[in-house]
Amino acid sequence: MAKTTSEPEGKICIAQIGAAHGVRGEVRIKLFSDDPDALTQYGPLQTAEGDRRFQILSARLSKTVFVCRIKGLNDRNEAEALNGVRLYVDREQLPELEEEEYYHSDLIGLEARLEDGTVLGSIVAIHDFGAGDLLDIVPSRGKGLYVPFTLAAVPHVSLDEGYVTVIPPEGLLDEADESERRKEGEAADFSAQPELLEGLKKD
Repeated sequence: MAKTTSEPEGKICIAQIGAAHGVRGEVRIKLFSDDPDALTQYGPLQTAEGDRRFQILSARLSKTVFVCRIKGLNDRNEAEALNGVRLYVDREQLPELEEEEYYHSDLIGLEARLEDGTVLGSIVAIHDFGAGDLLDIVPSRGKGLYVPFTLAAVPHVSLDEGYVTVIPPEGLLDEADESERRKEGEAADFSAQPELLEGLKKD
């Protein structure tokens, strides 16, 4: 399956604005890079359409996000309105990646397959909750999976062919299957009460 993504051509998403911080217009920003300087070294960051630009004046680390001041943003209400905005740079501005390194934007939309070719689903996001990158894989049905983005769990990435090979940690697929079975088993049986029917997500 070819990769499908809504990311703009020629741009890389390196960060996403989150919730407002305080009352003076600061915002929390999630950085999709190992280099903290990426927030400021490429000049103003832009939206996917390129119609808005944001110059980061300062950034300080707070757990897994950066608390940032953006030029011209001095009001909490304005800051709250930016929640969820993804920030991009032109791909040509970024340095060449080392082997086994990938931009998050290039991974999103790739198909996830087992070693025998069985399709698990598609990568919809990459998360880092503090213990390293996790691929968020959503199947056509059933519960989604978080797979560590490590060489052991994801030994092969083919951007050209649009897929990654996944070796899930032991028990992960069993847990997902059991969770789905429990979910299906919890469906209510209204057959004995018909009156109730009437109102009726590398290191």
